[in-house]
Amino acid sequence: MYALLDRALKTVMEKGTLRVTGPDGKLRDYGDGTGTPVNISIKTPLAAAKIAADADLYLGECYMDGSLDVSGGTTIYDALAILLENAQTHKWPKIAKAANAVRIAMKRVDQYNPVGKAKNNVAHHYDLSGALYDLFLDRDRQYSCAYFETDDGSLEDAQLAKKRHLAAKLAIKPGMKVLDIGSGWGGLGLYLAEICGAEVTGVTLSEEQHKLSNERAKQRGVSDRVQFLLKDYRHLETKFDRIVSVGMFEHVGVGHFREFFTKVNALLKDDGVAVLHSINRSAGPDATSAWIKKYIFPGGYIPALSEVLPHIEKSGLYVTDIEILRLHYAKTLREWFLRFADHRERARELYDERFCRMWEFYLAASETAFRFLGMNNFQIQFVKNQHALPLTRNYMITEEERLREIDSKLPRFKSVPAE
Repeated sequence: MYALLDRALKTVMEKGTLRVTGPDGKLRDYGDGTGTPVNISIKTPLAAAKIAADADLYLGECYMDGSLDVSGGTTIYDALAILLENAQTHKWPKIAKAANAVRIAMKRVDQYNPVGKAKNNVAHHYDLSGALYDLFLDRDRQYSCAYFETDDGSLEDAQLAKKRHLAAKLAIKPGMKVLDIGSGWGGLGLYLAEICGAEVTGVTLSEEQHKLSNERAKQRGVSDRVQFLLKDYRHLETKFDRIVSVGMFEHVGVGHFREFFTKVNALLKDDGVAVLHSINRSAGPDATSAWIKKYIFPGGYIPALSEVLPHIEKSGLYVTDIEILRLHYAKTLREWFLRFADHRERARELYDERFCRMWEFYLAASETAFRFLGMNNFQIQFVKNQHALPLTRNYMITEEERLREIDSKLPRFKSVPAE
């Protein structure tokens, strides 16, 4: 049963050195022999057959159950990196293409996210223990792509820069009413209130996020200007001067894109401005990874710009700015992976070994997708009235520097409530 995997690895591996110990105990080398060897072991014939048949699903599952392992200083990131870097130049095997074709055909079924189901999908991931997220996120518990202004910047600085970058694009004036769709643990909403002087409403479907974000607002003394609701954005009726959504659109689903932008149009004032920050599938429409869909983000989908822009146009909104953040998320995920590794024992105390292996695979697979498979992030700014913003985008740069002067002098609060 190893023969199929052997043939696939001989085809894919051109650069580097992948050393595989098969179920028979035999060591086999793949690649051109260059670089530091990456060592993996496949412990059962069934695991080898499953990985050869559908690596998108079973590579992660086999790592979780231990039938695929790494050794000799190799991490699961190293294994995925060498495989995906080589796989870029090869077409998928026919059996893998067939499996992916089925997933593409089932996209709208898998991503059917009416109000109740959407909340359950969110709970699957975001209502895990807050202690888990504190093991690898920054102090503000930002769980989306950071914005690295320098190549050697810290994660904390990059997450602050992300909030500043978004705020500058929103062009907020003090007293404006701002809606944050998918407000997470409240970090962006608190920034917009404290630094920009906005009156902020955040909505989330996560009970854990809702509880903590309101506790943070209370602790910081801004509950009169910031409220976080446990509510689906589709149930809102109030109009807002500004709308922002960061890292939430990936949970909407292709069948609900038109619904999302139609609702944003209804909630945005006539002279309002909105900014959408999302992961982008730069190679065009595809299907969600089978493993990610099953274990990490049920109902989720990373969109391509070509799938998003038509719905913005059809909803009567005007796109006024698009920015692509290329390797910023790869750098963010690298920080998360290393921090999780540093606190792995604590994660195992919270959950178990299988969970730790699942989370390692999730972070490593995500990072390698951004480094080698063309994933990146877009920030789309759009309006209802083309006269709502200055003629050139210079105002963004000016505002970003003004905000930096303010936020660089303020203390950075930890995300968790005081004990």
